[in-house]
Amino acid sequence: MKRRFLTPDSLAPGRGYSHGVTVSGGHTTWTAGQVAFDADGNVVGEGDVVAQTRRVFENLSAVLGEAGATWSDVVKLNYFVTDISRLQEIREVRNEFLDPDRLPASTLVQVSALATPELLIEVEAIVVVD
Repeated sequence: MKRRFLTPDSLAPGRGYSHGVTVSGGHTTWTAGQVAFDADGNVVGEGDVVAQTRRVFENLSAVLGEAGATWSDVVKLNYFVTDISRLQEIREVRNEFLDPDRLPASTLVQVSALATPELLIEVEAIVVVD
């Protein structure tokens, strides 16, 4: 599988993301948006964006594992957050899971609410595995 991270000269370098990722070969998996629920459906880290982000990425790790994928196979992340001012904290947790020098394409959107009022972040991934 061949992967190319895109940063066109006509665009400013991405700040914490790649503008695009081209992938040839492999199979693709799209994850559902993951939130900070534990295995029993309880919210982890109520009021704590760092704890919730870590749980979201742990939940995504479980889905990746089920797909036979790792974090290096992720080509796109979509973030939905209730407070965009917490972006730096979210990125610090993300960097525990992803190589900050080979980041996937990403979209981040601030939303007024998620599935339950306690949730602060939801993340979905697109994954291509060789």
